[in-house]
This record gives sequence, C-alpha cells and structure tokens, in this order.
Amino acid sequence: MRLGLFMMPLHPPSRSLSDTLAEDTEKAIFADRLGFNELWVGEHFSAHSEPIPSPLMFMASLLPQTRNLTFATGVLTLPHRHPAVIAAEVAQFDHMSGGRFLLGVGAGSLPSDFELLGTFDEGQRNRMVMESVAFMQRIWAETPPYDMQGEFWRVRLDRTVTPAIGFGAMPRPYQRPHPPIFVPAVSAHSRTVMEAGRRGWFPISSALPLPAVVRTQWESFSAGCAEVGRVPDPEQWRVVRTVLVAPTDAEADRRLHHPDSAHLYFYTHLRTVLGQVGRVGILKLRPELTDEETTARVIMDSRVIYGSPSTVIAGLRAVREQVGPFGTLVMSAMDWSGPNRAWEQESMELMAREVVPALEAEALRVKG
Repeated sequence: MRLGLFMMPLHPPSRSLSDTLAEDTEKAIFADRLGFNELWVGEHFSAHSEPIPSPLMFMASLLPQTRNLTFATGVLTLPHRHPAVIAAEVAQFDHMSGGRFLLGVGAGSLPSDFELLGTFDEGQRNRMVMESVAFMQRIWAETPPYDMQGEFWRVRLDRTVTPAIGFGAMPRPYQRPHPPIFVPAVSAHSRTVMEAGRRGWFPISSALPLPAVVRTQWESFSAGCAEVGRVPDPEQWRVVRTVLVAPTDAEADRRLHHPDSAHLYFYTHLRTVLGQVGRVGILKLRPELTDEETTARVIMDSRVIYGSPSTVIAGLRAVREQVGPFGTLVMSAMDWSGPNRAWEQESMELMAREVVPALEAEALRVKG
C-alpha cells in the first residue's frame, strides 16, 4: 500500500495566507522525509479557509525541496479557466517535476467560486470538464494548425503559426501521451467514475462517503472499464480516509475529541458547508437520520479511523476488506493550530513507520 497526503487545504479563516502557506510547505516537506509517496493539493479561489488558488504554483515551490513525493492536483477546477491555458501549465509542471505528477481534474465544489466565476449550473460544469479534457488531449496530441469549436470554448491556432521561429507550438507533457488523469468520487454508483473507466482515467475516492459507498464507486469504475474492454487496475485507485494515530487508543480518543481538535474543526466546517448547499445526506451514517441528528461529532466518529498503531492497522484492514484492494491510501491533512502540529506530526510518523509497513507485510503474506 502506497501512502499519500491530501491537503484541501483547510485552515481557520482567521489565519493569514502567509502563515498557512508556510505551514503547508513544512507539512509537505515533512511528509516527503517520512517517505510519503504522494501529495494531493486542492484549488480554491475565494475562501480563506481553503486558500490555494494555484496548486501548480505551490507544488512547483516544493520540487527542489522534496525527493519522494509525486505531486497531484486535487483537483484543478476545469470550468474556471481556458483549456489551452491549463494544458500549457500542466505540460510545464510535468517537465519541471520530471513526471512526478498526477492530474486530478473536476467541476469544483466551492459555492463562492461558482458565484465568482459564474458556474452555478452543475450540469454545465460537468460538461465543461469533459470538453476541457478533450481539448487538452487534442492539444497534447496534435500539431497546429487546429481549430476546435466546443459548446463552451474555441481553441484556434492557425493564422499565426510560424514553425521557423517557433510561434504556434504548444508544449507537450513530459509523460506521454499525458499525465494520468484522476477524477474525484463522492456519491454512490458515481456516473463520473464510470465515465472515467470508459475514458482511461482513474478514481480518487473522497474521505466523505462511508466504505459501503466507496465500494460502489469501484464497481462503477470497473463497469466503465468493461464497456471498452479495459481491465481495471486497483493499484491505480486512490482512497482518501481521515486517520489519527497516537501511541495509545486512549490518547487518540483524547486528541480527536479535544475542544481544540483540528479534526473537530474539519468536520464542523464540512457539516456547515454541505448544509448550505443541501448535501448533508452524503454525510449521514444512516439514511433515516435527520439533518439535525447529523452533527459534526457524529460525522467525525463515523469517518475517522483512530487509535494506536495496532488499532489503526485493524481499522484500515477492515476498510480495505469492505471497499476492495485500492493501491494508495491518501490521508487527510489537518490544520496545525495549537496542539495539532505535534499531534499530526506524530500521527503521520506512526502511519509511515508502523501502520503502512505492517499492512504491506500482510499483503505480501497473502500474495505469497
């Protein structure tokens, strides 16, 4: 099992951008030193609580400071920029990283970004994602001149193409034909993930749904693959989970439920945001629970895998048995305010040095 770290990022909005960027940088370098395999970084334009409007710029600053990490966008919100610009920036970053890059794309999830950029219509955003990726793939595969007309964008490069002086040449990625493309999976029986299977993309399952829902996402992906004769590779499946490891079960419980717990802040924030957009249902432990009964603490206790290393090993083993043999566990990152810096650093270290090696050893014994 490979190990990744997912940074939305999520911080209290009272903190300064300089402070949170410095913290996220320190956390990424710490993860790299522990041997984490991947770093996923989200993109949001209009929220102090999730303050990275350019994950590629942020990750580029980490390239000379890291050795182990493969960088991933979690996700680039494709409806919010022209596909030719995204294609060029992705190609540049892929070369800068020497191919240490996974391209996560999506329609976005932040209501204030939708208002800012005029993309409230969910169906339209989903169509924009498909059109954007199709244009990017053509840009990376074809040589100008070309003229692509879609529902939302036009990509034209023909009148000013002058090969002798290099005008009109779009950069192509380091990885050919392009970096692996990932899409987020949140809902049960995800149609987005099924489409990913058809198109040769891959899923990253969100930390929000329960394991039973995550399993349906792999089933949808596999069905999409089957339609086009592809064999789904579980090694390419990323599953995000919220994990807290401490020296003992009692200490993990104390940290999780502490008034200053970053996990409590995280789930309070998510409960508030999803309540505003009428999507509390995806957080419910049982469908019959009311929205009022679905409190941040109830959600947290049903989503977080916490305890001593042995307890977390058992918990992750159970998750893997429930959802299927995913290849990479992506651990949700938390804010480091107050005592949370020391708590999360210890949790990450125990994950990297005790939990994941034990799960890898179990997997090898099963294969043997």
